[in-house]
Amino acid sequence: MSVRVGSGPMGHERALARAGLGPVAGCDEAGRGACAGPLVAAAVILDDRRSGRIAGLADSKTLSAAKREALFNVIMDKALAVSWVRVEADECDRLGMQEADISGLRRAVVRLGVEPGYVLSDGFPVDGLTVPDLGMWKGDSVCACVAAASIVAKVARDRIMIAMDAEIPGYDFAVHKGYATALHQRRLKELGPSRQHRMSYANVRRAARLHSS
Repeated sequence: MSVRVGSGPMGHERALARAGLGPVAGCDEAGRGACAGPLVAAAVILDDRRSGRIAGLADSKTLSAAKREALFNVIMDKALAVSWVRVEADECDRLGMQEADISGLRRAVVRLGVEPGYVLSDGFPVDGLTVPDLGMWKGDSVCACVAAASIVAKVARDRIMIAMDAEIPGYDFAVHKGYATALHQRRLKELGPSRQHRMSYANVRRAARLHSS
């Protein structure tokens, strides 16, 4: 794949389209490092004519919550196809995080409703697809469709965790989003694990042992 210098964030998609491999889907996940809540995997196909000029697309981790929400709405309006799926905490425990991640990304691509000619992902390839794919180092920073997927996954997961805070009060899920912050560690120590915690994580198992003794 030859990407022209100065071709911008859509350069990879355009290079693949020139090679007859479009449309190109980007995929990414949110919540892999959390110890509670689901992993959310997303896939996005950007239409160069409609969405090639979405300003501000970047790795979701570098954006404010307000900017992510604004971009989420633009992506949903302008993308050719968008999907996201939840991989629940117990499935993450059963599969292990790497396989849970790949499984979620694969399902997100399948659910796009538009068959891509090529798939780009952040970091590692997505095994089991029926189309060619490429894992890109820092893909969410250099490729528009992967950045869009990272934003969709992050916003969708944040909304899930905010709703979870109301369903399972006391853990402050809306604040830490399930990541092992100091606040979350205190709540785990005080309350023990909830049904949304990942029991394969050492800090969650320690809290479970503390509350079973």
